[in-house]
Amino acid sequence: MNNWELGYTFNSKFSTSVYYLRMKNTFGQLFFIDVLSQVSELTGINFMKIVGEKKKYILTTAYSEYALEGYEHNIIDYLLKPVSFERFYKSALKAQERFPSSEETGDSYFFVKSSGQQHKINFNDILYVESIKDYVNIRTSNEEYIVLDTLKSLGNQLSDKFVRVHKSFIVNLDKTKNIGIKRIILLSEQEIPIGESYRSNLLNKIK
Repeated sequence: MNNWELGYTFNSKFSTSVYYLRMKNTFGQLFFIDVLSQVSELTGINFMKIVGEKKKYILTTAYSEYALEGYEHNIIDYLLKPVSFERFYKSALKAQERFPSSEETGDSYFFVKSSGQQHKINFNDILYVESIKDYVNIRTSNEEYIVLDTLKSLGNQLSDKFVRVHKSFIVNLDKTKNIGIKRIILLSEQEIPIGESYRSNLLNKIK
């Protein structure tokens, strides 16, 4: 579970109204949600209907009678309040098993939302990914895509040929020309810095 990252939390009408539409199109894939949570005029069940079955859910509620309705959607587990840490952790491990890596699925591409449109990006086309505050810039040889996501979250969906080399950069090793002590030169002649804390992992990757 070391590769997981908390994306959003919300417990008010305001925060949900701002974020739930964003969530529908970001890389966040797992939601812990209360079945009867009244946020932005949505119950938890309605939230799942709107966000869609491409996402997965773990339901938390004090009302066991809603479990059946919840299982009509793409839920992984059902936590009855009060929830102990042991029960929460077991549920999270169960969820982790439901998210295969790109190597396991054989995927060679993924979709991202940028500039109001969904874009199909082939892994082989990516030169590097750069973190820019709350966004990431996915750079290919011809295009760049600004996406609302974190570098860690996006990196979890890439194949093993991608490696994080800096707090702000992930590079495609297939697109590298030279790897020095402090920087990487890409085939496109762009220079990417190597963070000191990331150097050891990078060297292990290229052995």
